[in-house]
Amino acid sequence: QVQPVESGGGLVQAGGSLRLSCAASERTFSNYAIGWFRQAPGKEREFVAAISWTGGSTYYVDSVKGRFTISRDNAKNTVYLQMNSLKPEDTAVYYCAASLDRVPSFSVYRYDYWGQGTQVTVSS
Repeated sequence: QVQPVESGGGLVQAGGSLRLSCAASERTFSNYAIGWFRQAPGKEREFVAAISWTGGSTYYVDSVKGRFTISRDNAKNTVYLQMNSLKPEDTAVYYCAASLDRVPSFSVYRYDYWGQGTQVTVSS
């Protein structure tokens, strides 16, 4: 069992950048695939990006490809989501979640442990 904690959200102008962090104190955090999801008001939670437990495989939703980069530092028990060229439609609460799946899933139902979320607001 792990408890992810997100940080790094905030208000940024369109075209700007933010880096989100997802950290956990448990050493077993490095055994989990990590996914980033987001939820805008009135919309369902959607997949954004994921990374395998080794960091060797990464996955992105088409709308963020080329703009967002997911990475992890297992020595620091932290996963990052670097977000560049932000757009107003990226505005949402961003959540990280942990899964024991060897191949990270796009489905919220495959993730067992969720953080509380961090707000990202992109102004036009």
